[in-house]
Amino acid sequence: MWRGNCRRMHNITDWISGRNEPLKKERPKWKSEYPMTEGQLRSKRDEFWDTAPAFDGRKEIWDALRAAALAAECNDLELAQAIVDGACITLPHGSLTESYDELGNRYQLPAYTLAPPVNLIRESSNDSKVSESLQKQAQTPACRQEFQLRVRLSSGKDVRLTASMEDSIAELKKQLEKQEAIEIIRQRWFFSGKLLTDKTCLQDTKIQKDFVVQVIVNVNPTVITD
Repeated sequence: MWRGNCRRMHNITDWISGRNEPLKKERPKWKSEYPMTEGQLRSKRDEFWDTAPAFDGRKEIWDALRAAALAAECNDLELAQAIVDGACITLPHGSLTESYDELGNRYQLPAYTLAPPVNLIRESSNDSKVSESLQKQAQTPACRQEFQLRVRLSSGKDVRLTASMEDSIAELKKQLEKQEAIEIIRQRWFFSGKLLTDKTCLQDTKIQKDFVVQVIVNVNPTVITD
């Protein structure tokens, strides 16, 4: 009975998304803007999987996609396909980069969740620290330039904050608190599915001046630090 329901749901989703294809062996090839270590890749992935359910879709589908992505990266395509089928997930292009659940919700996975970059660095911990230090130096602007940062609250309201690429999230939280009377402890900042910690600087997020930062305002706040 369950398999029959799942099959019927797949038919509905097929109609929504156009088609459903089996998971392909090919994985996306991509290059990081800066050479990335294995530890940095793990952290980037963890941030995405931990925050993605906060915006759209169902948590159980996100969990299934995470398990399927891990299985596919370990070259266990049969297990990955079984996870996808068990969760009634439709793949229009045979790839986990875009999928739909049985309700027609769309899910998109960035390439870094499915494969390492071609310029992945495998190195000792000391070399990794040197590399990160060089990257931060390369990202440091020559002078402070201010712009209007667009922030979208979970209520749907857009707010403009005066910011520079050198500002930390902690500094911007204080500005938002002063401007909108939203306590710092109630603010959770996100960009591109990533939770932004207090010590994060805008220049580290690769944000551009016309992009939007999401701020979830918690009713029952918990302290978010680095």
